[in-house]
Amino acid sequence: MLETKIHNLTLKNPVMTASGTFGYGEEFADFIDLNRLGGIVVKGTTGERRQGNAYPRMAETPSGMLNAVGLQNVGVDTFCEKVYDRIKDLDTNVIVNVSGSSIEEYCTVAEKINALENIPAIELNISCPNVKKGGMGFGTNPDMAAQVVSEVRKVYDKTLIVKLTPNVTSVVDIAKAVEQAGADSVSLINTMLGMAIDVERQRPYLSTITGGLSGPCVKPVAVRMVWQVAHAVQIPVIGLGGITCAADALEFLMAGAKAVEVGTANFMDPTVTIKIIEGLEDYCKRHKINDINEIIGII
Repeated sequence: MLETKIHNLTLKNPVMTASGTFGYGEEFADFIDLNRLGGIVVKGTTGERRQGNAYPRMAETPSGMLNAVGLQNVGVDTFCEKVYDRIKDLDTNVIVNVSGSSIEEYCTVAEKINALENIPAIELNISCPNVKKGGMGFGTNPDMAAQVVSEVRKVYDKTLIVKLTPNVTSVVDIAKAVEQAGADSVSLINTMLGMAIDVERQRPYLSTITGGLSGPCVKPVAVRMVWQVAHAVQIPVIGLGGITCAADALEFLMAGAKAVEVGTANFMDPTVTIKIIEGLEDYCKRHKINDINEIIGII
């Protein structure tokens, strides 16, 4: 009933977790059966261990949150040597979010992940700043986006998902560029750039001043962008941004997403993904839908 496909990946249901909100999956094992998920996207992985940004780096906002964690992670070598063995036998699609500050770093990480038998896909986070281009995010320019995807494609032969930033004039142009460069799927949206100020202390809430805005407040923007991209590319689209319940997930599916990722809601309710799966099952039964794919892209 709920089975769907993202390129060569078969998902038992379209509910996945969003990178950076679910750790390496094992952190949630006490709350849910991880094997029931369609997929788990683990936290962003870089070439070297990263401590992340200085605190404070998270702040609650109306209907959402700001974060500037700064890709804190153990680094690709430690992931391959230690973390991988702990999660490789999960009966779901374990996907690694790959990040970097240069094309060389992206390629190094992707090539090492490519050698891990039980990791069937990577999600390329092209919102990272290119240190050789003055800090401009790879994903904000079609040519730069295409270049990093093209180079990673040379060293990575499994399913390549590219995560798109909403902080652009035309997300469709970026999506088309990465599709032509060899992406097998796109996921969107990443966080939106935001800022909040503590008026009593007269300073920003975040140490970095600005950060990524996520949560229910971004959902209408995310649904619109998913709808636009789904009508512009031939590769599968994965939708995310503010999903907290089955109805939210259904909006993305009807807008054209083949699967969804649940992010910020995991902080509020660690069982939310299972509730969404069960909600999708109930919706299909009530509407006499035998295959979830019947409603994908109906808008």
